[in-house]
Amino acid sequence: MTSNPDSRPEPVPQPSWTQPSRRAFLGGAAIGTVGVLGTVYAGGAAAAPAPPSEVFRHGIASGDPLPDRVILWTRVTPTADATAGSGRGGATTIRWEVATDPGFGSVVSSGTTTTDTGSDLTVKVDAGGLSPNTGYHYRFHVVDGPAAGTVSPVGRTKTAPDTAAEVARVRFGVVSCANWEAGYFGAYRHLAAQPDLDAIVHLGDYIYEYGIGEYTGKNGPVRRHEPAHEIISVADYRIRHAQYKTDPDLQLAHRDLPWICTWDDHEAANDAWASGAENHSAAEGDWPARKAAAEQAYYEWMPVRPVPDAGGRHLYRRLRYGNLLELSMLDLRTYRTEQPGTTSNAADNPAATITGAAQMSWLTNGVVSSPTRWKIVGNPVMISPILIPPLEPRTTAALTDLLGVPSAGIPLSSDPWDGYTADRRRLYQALRDNNIQNTVFITGDIHMSFACDLPNDPANYPGAGTVGTELVTPSVTSSNVDDLVGAPEYTVGNVAAAALTNVNRHLRWVDTDAHGYAVLTVTDAATQMDWYFVNNRDDPRSGQRYGQSWRVPNGSQKVVQVGRAAG
Repeated sequence: MTSNPDSRPEPVPQPSWTQPSRRAFLGGAAIGTVGVLGTVYAGGAAAAPAPPSEVFRHGIASGDPLPDRVILWTRVTPTADATAGSGRGGATTIRWEVATDPGFGSVVSSGTTTTDTGSDLTVKVDAGGLSPNTGYHYRFHVVDGPAAGTVSPVGRTKTAPDTAAEVARVRFGVVSCANWEAGYFGAYRHLAAQPDLDAIVHLGDYIYEYGIGEYTGKNGPVRRHEPAHEIISVADYRIRHAQYKTDPDLQLAHRDLPWICTWDDHEAANDAWASGAENHSAAEGDWPARKAAAEQAYYEWMPVRPVPDAGGRHLYRRLRYGNLLELSMLDLRTYRTEQPGTTSNAADNPAATITGAAQMSWLTNGVVSSPTRWKIVGNPVMISPILIPPLEPRTTAALTDLLGVPSAGIPLSSDPWDGYTADRRRLYQALRDNNIQNTVFITGDIHMSFACDLPNDPANYPGAGTVGTELVTPSVTSSNVDDLVGAPEYTVGNVAAAALTNVNRHLRWVDTDAHGYAVLTVTDAATQMDWYFVNNRDDPRSGQRYGQSWRVPNGSQKVVQVGRAAG
């Protein structure tokens, strides 16, 4: 796939726009006409063209905004049989455009790119020549083949500020853990409607690998996975990504905001590590081949800009928003050693690593040397230490499953940072030695909501001080305590939350039951996370409710509750 930009124009002012209606969005894929429906691909037999509304059936997206460029993404279905993962469909030329107005009277950057089945007919371009901190509209045109003339819906995106700019405020949506079978993605719809967002940060588990009925919600599968079996091959992963991208609420959020994403385990298999996964067996084939298939599909289907390296490319990367914040997005699956067993000695093994040596060096050096006021770490799994308190067996089992920790009150984990205490000590030591303030970890993975201080010594908290804070977003749909126990919301969950905060005093607030999203607002004075919860994930039109807000004042290294959202 090649891309040829036409121009690198002068900076343009930020446009203003109105929010298109959801009805207009759902009908937007039909914009444009099919010009040469009977065109034959490269000398082959004519294939039935896809209806105009199906050509861009997986939506459009943007991501990884820099001051002068942004990734643009789509997937084209030129013929009815050119489904994801099928290997069918001819090479197709796509024209992309970025403009300051929704009518595209002022196109500021454009180009053409060719896609084929080698990339599953996905299109990903790095659209340059843009101005910092500027909102744009973008779209795609099919240039040739059976779908020639079809035009995509119009999307919106925004570049990051110049790295030297004085930035007063940045707002990110924060999400993780969206299981198709466990519910509908209404959280994405509500998040897309939040005002003045600069980007959406996805912390992993964008898809789930399980077959139908293997991992669902409280009431069984609300909708069914495709393919029906657990995904293993590159075709499987492509089909699963494609299915998720047909969700209208996910499409809406992708269309109107740039995303900054990393993966966790379920993009490949549960509890993945460098050489295997809990949900992978020898009968399923070679793990490196499966991991490579998962990575290939992810890079094809997600609007991310991986970083080239000697081994090919890596996903951990850093994005800066002027002088206000630097966002370090971690990959905590590719380089980690196997999760420890049930002894504290295994968790304390200095050779055990969750980041790998190169990523740990990159992380510590970057945070220590960053000139920005806030150091935000996009952290797929929880870094706060957690003890599991004594509870009734079903609740203990649910917490053990979600948190990845043993049920005997041992401060170690088979999966989060508790299982890799040497790496956590290395990171904390670097922050302490260099007197680094305002480090905030934003975290997903565990399907619950937390506001936490990061204690230097949990046994002597708060007296021994803190090294930073952690704010954990709930799952979009994936099951949490009440789902796993099969209890009504906030019955068993309230008991579990109270027990967790009593035993772990640095866990300042816990919600074990709600699903939804969070909004992170960063200013010079504070970083604040506001939690929002959907009323019913089984209802595709569910409303939402405001949850709580916790703030980290500048220089405090502690979370404090506040009574209202940042807005």
